[in-house]
Amino acid sequence: VTGKIIFEKSDAVFADEGTYLTKLDAIPEIDSAFLFSASGGKHAPIIAKELKKRKKKIILITNNQDAMAKKFADKTLVFPKNPEPYTYNTSTYMGMILGHTKENPKIILDHLKKLKIPNFKPYDSFYIIVPEEFENVRELFLTKFDELFGSKVTGRCFTPEQTKHAKTVVPDDKELFIGIGYKNTAFGNHRVNFTLPKDAKAASIMAVGYYIIGHIQKQKPAYFKNNIVTYCKTASKLFSQTINPIVE
Repeated sequence: VTGKIIFEKSDAVFADEGTYLTKLDAIPEIDSAFLFSASGGKHAPIIAKELKKRKKKIILITNNQDAMAKKFADKTLVFPKNPEPYTYNTSTYMGMILGHTKENPKIILDHLKKLKIPNFKPYDSFYIIVPEEFENVRELFLTKFDELFGSKVTGRCFTPEQTKHAKTVVPDDKELFIGIGYKNTAFGNHRVNFTLPKDAKAASIMAVGYYIIGHIQKQKPAYFKNNIVTYCKTASKLFSQTINPIVE
């Protein structure tokens, strides 16, 4: 997703761990690849090894100086990060995006401090509406709901134009519609809207969205906290790598 945001105005081919082989087979003209991976582990070395095998130039974008995929890369760019719980990836990918958008982190932080957070407890599902120009950010929010809540809390995210296409056929009195950078006056029975900083770009809406989702998490039972240690043990076996609950 970070790659889509950074290269959204480029004629680039986008792929993930499930589609990269199909893309490489279908488009042999691909001569190089930017590989975005905060840890530089898990699927990253597998993908990098395959790219190397096919003689593609590899630029690794990571937050880990000792990334496993680094040995396959022709060039590695290491971005700073803060210690975070596993899967959070807030400072990691946001740092990469800030490097692209050149937004001022202080302006973003000052804006977050001014937001008024409502009571989220009455709601079991949340529908986030983002402006059309931030369509690529949707997946970040959807992934965050999956990681933090699993099936306990439902999260949906669409643009206004996408929302017009039968997304609200079945109403739910326990669903809250959240407009971020978009004043929603038409969709959902329960609505709340949040502004963005002036001249906001991708990092701003990512920060505001994660901040809101974080407050939803704060007001709900500790689903993530109570399960992340067990999950990391399972994930470590799946990837044959050590995955810790806190990523330093």
